[in-house]
Amino acid sequence: MSDTDVLTTKNDAEKEVANDLYQALVNKRPLKVIEYEKKVTDFDTAYRVQHAFTELKKEPLGGYKVSLTSEQTQRMFNSDSPFYGAETASAWLENDASLQLSDLMDPLLEVEMVFTAKENLLPSDSLAELLDKVSVSAGVELPDSRFKDWFPSLPKYLVVADGAVGGRVVYTKATGNEVSVDDLANVTCTLTLNGKELGSGKSSEVLGNPLNSLQWLVKKLSEQGVAYPKGTKVSSGTFLLPPHLEKGHYVAHFDKNFDDVRLDVE
Repeated sequence: MSDTDVLTTKNDAEKEVANDLYQALVNKRPLKVIEYEKKVTDFDTAYRVQHAFTELKKEPLGGYKVSLTSEQTQRMFNSDSPFYGAETASAWLENDASLQLSDLMDPLLEVEMVFTAKENLLPSDSLAELLDKVSVSAGVELPDSRFKDWFPSLPKYLVVADGAVGGRVVYTKATGNEVSVDDLANVTCTLTLNGKELGSGKSSEVLGNPLNSLQWLVKKLSEQGVAYPKGTKVSSGTFLLPPHLEKGHYVAHFDKNFDDVRLDVE
């Protein structure tokens, strides 16, 4: 992530919120919303705090997540647009991952498409051009927050400040099959926990097509002076309303010849 005037904190108060978020992450002690909702009151401040929070992790950037990509979730958080959050390298886990529930604070689970840039992405790229420039994987994202009792009532500016409530992303190897722009608007996923179905959803819930989410992100970053280089990943938005993460064996079964995503939570 580049240091730009747009994303550089403007005062000590913004730095303090970022530091509090980092301490909450490290110590697993959630923050109280009421103590912060008047400190972050617009998107510009929120993204500056997020940038500072990300830098405190002192890790390479692995990619991004995009949140609020459906009408339902935008209504829940009183927003008319998506948000993005930076995800450092350690947040990205290869398929058949195993993790401890105690490693996170109050996580959910979302089923998503994951795109990895094979070359630099540009804000002028069409959906077809973006698809040519990325590899496509199935994924499961585990949103998590540094705020207590965050879902579904955390104020939207605190969502953004908190890295768009980023946690972990589990992703499969990229498909070897050719997929079209239209294919990506018509992917269905069914999620199970210990063999019991939790729900199913379609990729059209993600701004009509997950590629629209990727395009939005590339343009938003460009507005902030941030490039989208080769190797950068994005978890592009959930197909269904996320359940809370529990212990057990999860399988997210995607059609269109994508591999299943498998995750064990202990």
